[in-house]
Amino acid sequence: MSFVSNAVMTGFSTGIALQIITGVLKDAPGYKPEGHNKLYRLGNWLWHVGDWRLAAALTAVTTSGVWAAARAVRRLEPVALLIARVTVSVTVALPAADGELVQDIAAIPSTPPSFTAPDLTAAPDLSAAPHLLRGAVSVALVALAQAVGIAPSLPDPDGTHFDVNGDFRSQGYANLAGGLFQALPSGGSLSRTGVAVSAGARTRWAGVVSGVFLALVVLLCGSLAERIPMPVVGGLILVVGGELIRGKRHDILRVLRTSWMSAGAMVLTFVATTRLPLQQAVILGAALSLILYCAQAARQAKLVALVRADDGRWRTAEPAAALPPGEVTVLDYAGSSFFAEPPPHRGPASRPDGARGAVLILVVRALPDVPLSAMIKLLDRYARHLGDQDGRLVLCGVQPSLAHLLQRSGTADRLGDGGVVPAAPELLGGLEEAWVAARERTSRPPHHGSDMR
Repeated sequence: MSFVSNAVMTGFSTGIALQIITGVLKDAPGYKPEGHNKLYRLGNWLWHVGDWRLAAALTAVTTSGVWAAARAVRRLEPVALLIARVTVSVTVALPAADGELVQDIAAIPSTPPSFTAPDLTAAPDLSAAPHLLRGAVSVALVALAQAVGIAPSLPDPDGTHFDVNGDFRSQGYANLAGGLFQALPSGGSLSRTGVAVSAGARTRWAGVVSGVFLALVVLLCGSLAERIPMPVVGGLILVVGGELIRGKRHDILRVLRTSWMSAGAMVLTFVATTRLPLQQAVILGAALSLILYCAQAARQAKLVALVRADDGRWRTAEPAAALPPGEVTVLDYAGSSFFAEPPPHRGPASRPDGARGAVLILVVRALPDVPLSAMIKLLDRYARHLGDQDGRLVLCGVQPSLAHLLQRSGTADRLGDGGVVPAAPELLGGLEEAWVAARERTSRPPHHGSDMR
């Protein structure tokens, strides 16, 4: 999950918030929209406003109105959702009220779940494992992805950095223990976290406290909880989902203003979240993040010419279009190495043809610790072209890992003695040594303004 970009996570989190909304569209006005795509379902829901049940729709609207009124009072803001739920539930519980209740969907048990230990004496039956494995991985992937999306959406109020691995471990422990008590798989929930934050939660202890109170409500007031109207639940979830999307507006605008590639990845992930199963949307988002990173890294790779001034200092300049024959050129490579097959014309400097007797010093101190084979191939080909014209390529600031790869690939032998200058603690350590050796090779007196390009 660390390789999923912020743009992709913004699209995924916004899509999850939309799924929260579309999941209660039937409960709020009593009309079940058609279609599998979440955006289509939302449009179908709005288009068939005439098919909404009046009593259910009024209940949902009243719930949202009571929530907004309570939230406008500063002291009541933390309990606005609770006030809306209790007030409207009591009102619609009158005999004249019409609407679906929680008990119409399922009964709330008034007893705690029993402990069920696995039968370790019987031989394990693994025949169902292949069928369960795919679903298990999908459930785990979706739960973990939602947990990752919560932290950036609702950061800790005290500003502390969240521990993704700690969250993952906690979910794993909870599911291992819950499996012994007939529990469904648990994971992060944007809607539940949004409700907790709106109620004034400031630490993770809020989840523990709410869990304890939820257990007490189920055990002591289960029959009353069954009387909660579903339009009330739907209205509150619509409010929570809308607040989550509203909270992402700054992130969405930031991504749109960053680059068209990031914006495209965000939009595509959002659309995938509304159309595909969540586990597929997560995998697609991760793939988009990696492609986006590779494209941006390739665009940032560049060569900068280093020019030695009269005072001995090095200054940056634009690299020349071609290597000047019989002279020394110093180039500093900044960026990532090529991960794919480089094009034939691509090289450390443009057009080495005709640069007879030229020496190119390529500073590779910023090259990744483990460059890919394409970069080694490129350096070897360029060194061969320069060698055919009595020129030479010198690599300066070489890290030990790169030196090892150059030795194993045979490129170090092609560069010859002094062709690989190890990295030094100084920023441009080894460059002076390579510069002096190259000047001796060219055996030409320096000319001001033209000896270095």
